[in-house]
Amino acid sequence: QLQASGGGLVQAGDSLRLSCSASGRTSGRYGMGWFRQSPGKEREFVAATIWPGGSKYYADSVKGRFTISGDNAKNTVALQMNSLKPEDTAVYYCAAAPRVIVSSIRVPSAYSSWGQGTQVTVSS
Repeated sequence: QLQASGGGLVQAGDSLRLSCSASGRTSGRYGMGWFRQSPGKEREFVAATIWPGGSKYYADSVKGRFTISGDNAKNTVALQMNSLKPEDTAVYYCAAAPRVIVSSIRVPSAYSSWGQGTQVTVSS
């Protein structure tokens, strides 16, 4: 079970930090990802990290601005979002993919558990 928090309304150029706590996770290799979805658009990959190991992956649109970090011991993953732009406005979801393979890390269907989503709105 995943619980996401930290969304809100900010201005362009501001920062936000999203957090996701995971309960009931079994041991083994996991992909922990953040996705986002805007009205009328498909859910898109934002960032992901793999537990254990810590490899990180980013969408080109957020590379250099967003940072994903995870605490395997605490079962939490965070998304630090800096230099936010109006086009970052979306509902953000955290997700978990047991036994993920790297080639699928950006694919929503690879994730079997999803949080409830948290709204991020960036005004210009």
